[in-house]
Amino acid sequence: MQKQKLGKSNLEVSALGLGCMGLSFGYGEPVEEQAGISLIRTAVDLGINFFDTAEVYGAFTNEELVGKALAPVRDQVVIATKFGFAIDEQGVQTGLDSRPEHIKDVVEASLKRLQTDHIDLLYQHRVDPNVPIEDVAGTVKELIQAGKVKHFGLSEAGVDVIRRAHTVQPVTALQSEYSLWWREPEGVIFPTLEELGIGFVPFSPLGKGFLTGKIDESTTFDSSDFRNKVPRFAPENRKANLALIALLDRIATRNNATMAQIALAWILAQKPWIVPIPGTTKVHRLEENIASAEITLSESDLAEIENAAAQINVKGDRYPEAAMKMINR
Repeated sequence: MQKQKLGKSNLEVSALGLGCMGLSFGYGEPVEEQAGISLIRTAVDLGINFFDTAEVYGAFTNEELVGKALAPVRDQVVIATKFGFAIDEQGVQTGLDSRPEHIKDVVEASLKRLQTDHIDLLYQHRVDPNVPIEDVAGTVKELIQAGKVKHFGLSEAGVDVIRRAHTVQPVTALQSEYSLWWREPEGVIFPTLEELGIGFVPFSPLGKGFLTGKIDESTTFDSSDFRNKVPRFAPENRKANLALIALLDRIATRNNATMAQIALAWILAQKPWIVPIPGTTKVHRLEENIASAEITLSESDLAEIENAAAQINVKGDRYPEAAMKMINR
């Protein structure tokens, strides 16, 4: 798979990464450990070298899984993880915590779970309004100087936070949601990233599964699936949002591709410094996603998508109310 650098940094990653969260958390029951390890190692064999996890996924179990899977090939891969949440002894997220001492404790624990001596890309998972971003960036800078972290990232941060952090410790990448059904970053985030030379890593590039065309208003999710609480996945909103699926289906048919592949190819066509990280628990979906990197949408395809999407009003918030309050816009 083709590789590229995130922004102006020297961090080179595959054109697509793998979001590992769903193997342990969020989309129903976790996969069996050996199946998760096998899928991650298959991704390596197929050319992916960029793997995304976080301490809060599980909590903790996803980092352990990623660490076990990648230990034999550690020198061939880029591992990204995150800090920023307070997590109690039962593994339950209890709020935000980016105090410097907490960041350092999280990094030590993550290094052990990931079975490594350094984290390639360390994100602040959510902006903590109680801790100045300068203190956060300064702490990560110390960790970089100590060799425990290689690159600094932010997740779901706004322009002011990005700029302030970048003056203390250069930001290598911003990770935020982005797809055909959530394009808000294009407004002020993209121009800022381009100006500062920061890469962009979209999570949920397939709209949490919706843009695959496999979900409609009658689809039911596992009781532990977080989409049950996401307003955008309320049945009436899913029904309205099927207009996006009709658009993807039309372009996919023309290109002899799947809707998921078109959704990913569209993202890859937006900017050269964007590296999406679709997740999956199935090898055939992994192969399908990887094949999207070989699809080049024509100018007419892109224009048609742009014109049609502009007429579609996507219904529903992308997170429940409490989670929306943690997003710094």
